Amino acid sequence: MFWTIIVLIIGIALFLFGGAIVKQDSKKPASIATKVIKLIAIILIAACTSRVVLKTYLTQTNPSILQEMVTAMQEQQNAEKNKAVRAYVRSNMGEMIADAPIWGNEDAKKTIFLWSDYSCPYCRRVHSELARVMESRDDVRVVLKNFSIHGDLSDAPAKAVIAAKLQGNDKASALDKKLMEKEYYTQEDMKDRSKLGAKIQKNVMALAAEVGLDTAQLERDMKGPVVARELKNVRDLAQKFEISGTPYLIIGEKAFPGAIPYDQIIEALDK
Repeated sequence: MFWTIIVLIIGIALFLFGGAIVKQDSKKPASIATKVIKLIAIILIAACTSRVVLKTYLTQTNPSILQEMVTAMQEQQNAEKNKAVRAYVRSNMGEMIADAPIWGNEDAKKTIFLWSDYSCPYCRRVHSELARVMESRDDVRVVLKNFSIHGDLSDAPAKAVIAAKLQGNDKASALDKKLMEKEYYTQEDMKDRSKLGAKIQKNVMALAAEVGLDTAQLERDMKGPVVARELKNVRDLAQKFEISGTPYLIIGEKAFPGAIPYDQIIEALDK
């Protein structure tokens, strides 16, 4: 705004006194140079005045327009992103599902992809909303894309659930449910960060045993190629879809960042 005012003052000065810059004969009409200076002055005054008036109008008189503009831009960006998601999901559904744990009917007609982190409280919230959906419908499957973004807090659980798929999707779903409903680390575990990863893995193995998994085999599979491949697929897709946090859902062919509620999930499924 400071420079706008300065330029406005310059424009007014040029308009009032610009003619003095050019020597002219009083018996002859104004020179072309004088006309050019006045034209430049008018352009500067008009541009600066418009900017000042527009800023005042948008920030003081009717600031809701700015919000409407932002909303429109976000909707346009979301539409473009959903178009890209739709094209990719249609062409690469098999690859996206191949090594991922599946919750619910594996042959269901409707698919929800869920990027989630077991240490994320918002993921727990959306997990409970999805549980309601799965209880009421058998035409839906949830494909778990375990996005390990919090280091030691999320590495072992993410790997364990992916590895559990090799012992059956039912076992992977059961472990996923346990990890979302129970605390798998304590504040005591957090005191020594150097041992945190090992402590969390031990806690995860205890929960895995509770749901009937072969924990010795599970630990071996957590270090195997299937888990490594799936974690890479999760990261690659997150980069492609510009996923920077969790939870993030793709329902059908539309993206939903954040912990959306039950009603919104149902509405998206039925479209």
